[in-house]
Order: sequence, then structure tokens, then C-alpha cells
Amino acid sequence: MGSPLELCVLAPPTVRRLQLDFSSVPRDWFMDDPVLTSHANGLHLVFPEGERFFIRSVRAFAHCVTDPALRARVKGFIGQEAVHGREHEASFRMLEVHGLELQSWMGWYVRWAYGFLERIAPARLCLSITIALEHLTATLGENALTQNLLDEAHPTMARLLRWHAAEEIEHKSVAFDVYRAAGGGWLLRVWGMVMALALLLFFWSSAVRHLRRQDPRITRAAIAATHRRLSGVVNRSEVLGRAFLEYARPGFHPDQRDNLHLASAWLAGAGLAGIDTDPSVAS
Repeated sequence: MGSPLELCVLAPPTVRRLQLDFSSVPRDWFMDDPVLTSHANGLHLVFPEGERFFIRSVRAFAHCVTDPALRARVKGFIGQEAVHGREHEASFRMLEVHGLELQSWMGWYVRWAYGFLERIAPARLCLSITIALEHLTATLGENALTQNLLDEAHPTMARLLRWHAAEEIEHKSVAFDVYRAAGGGWLLRVWGMVMALALLLFFWSSAVRHLRRQDPRITRAAIAATHRRLSGVVNRSEVLGRAFLEYARPGFHPDQRDNLHLASAWLAGAGLAGIDTDPSVAS
């Protein structure tokens, strides 16, 4: 189990690019189930602009980072998040080929989440929300690498999600350490998690509803059948609830959760070369 005192020995995150070909991905790429696929696709729609929000939130406090090792880790974090956004956006074209309209929802999401809410929120609160979402994505990432559900996804999408999961674990503490360097405290950190959970679930659910309205196969009966099929296997609320309770401990630090070996093992076998980590890749 890691300790915050050991942070200086952490290597900067390595930036990798997948450049996947989505042309062979079927419409129902997750377990051949339109309900599950719409649920996963809804999260994909949230990701790219969310990653850019993370970058902006961390960059706003770059002046507080004086430790060279943390500066190097921030550089790798920015590079990874920028590439995550672009790779997920590449999958949007596959969704559109399958007849899904995305732009009206994306425009609404960007206007409200980043054109309005981000603009009225203090920068320190944005960073607090960012570190909370980083913990949630690392937790979901650990779940993706330890459960076998992705074995039933199309190989291209499984690779995308496992790569993203591994890198979220790899850089899970970077934004948190920037928050600490900026003097962020426990109360704002926990309030940021409350807001992060509420906003993530709101926009994710909204995206799923937008996608499901376009697919006449997704009826209430189909949704209920899928829930029965996966009863006891997948429980998003349980996973996120555990993440919240862990995060709310006053002495919490992301590196206390011993899961880096999961990311290292997957990345070691993925055959992905590193690329330039210049933060300009985020522009």
C-alpha cells in the first residue's frame, strides 16, 4: 500500500496513443445488447469534454507546483487526458455511422457543463471536482481490469476501455497532489465529491436517455430484461458508493489503494509505445 510520503518516487505517466479502427465495431458492441451498449456509449459521450475540463482545472494551479517530480507527472497527466479525449471522440464517428445523432446532446452538454457551470464555479472547486472524478474513474478502471465483463465486448471497444482504465489508475494521484500543493482541504474535497457524483450521474444518464430515444428496440421491457440478466453481476451504485466512502476519510490519498500493478500488467502486455508528452498535445 502506497503512502503520500512516497509520492516523489512515482514515475511520470507515459502518454500512449491507440489509433483504433472502429469500422468493424457493430452497433450492439457490448454483450450484443442494445441496452448495455447505450449505457456504455452514454459514458463515452461524457468523456472527451470531461478530460479537457480536468486539464483546465489542473493547469489553473500549475503555478502552485514547485516540486520538479510533480511537474513532470502533471505533464504526463495532461498528455494522457488529451489523448483519452481524442480516442473516445474517434468512436463517436462509429456511433453516427450506426445512425445515432449525437451533436444536439453534445451541444447542450457543453453549454451547460462547461459554458455555464464551469464558468460560475471557483477554480479551486473545479479542481476539487476534478480530483473526485479522477478517483471515481480510477475506481471504475480497477473494476474494468478485475472483472470479466469486457471479455464480452467487441475487441476494439474492450481495448479502448481497458487502456483508458489502466491510464486512469496510472495517473490517479496527480491532480490530487496538485490540489494539496494548492492548499486544498478536506471539506472542499468532500464537497467536490458530492458535486462530482451528482454531475456525473446526471450527465451520464442524460446521454443514455438521448441514445435510447433513438433506438425503438430499447423498451421498458428490454431494459428490465437486461437488469434481470445482470442482477448480482453489475452494481454501479455499489461501486461508486464504496469509492465515495473511501474518499471521504480525512487521511485519504489515492495511492493508498494498491491497484497500480493492475494497470502496469495490462499496459505491459498491450504493446503501446509512448509518444511526446508535451502539454501542447492538449490544445
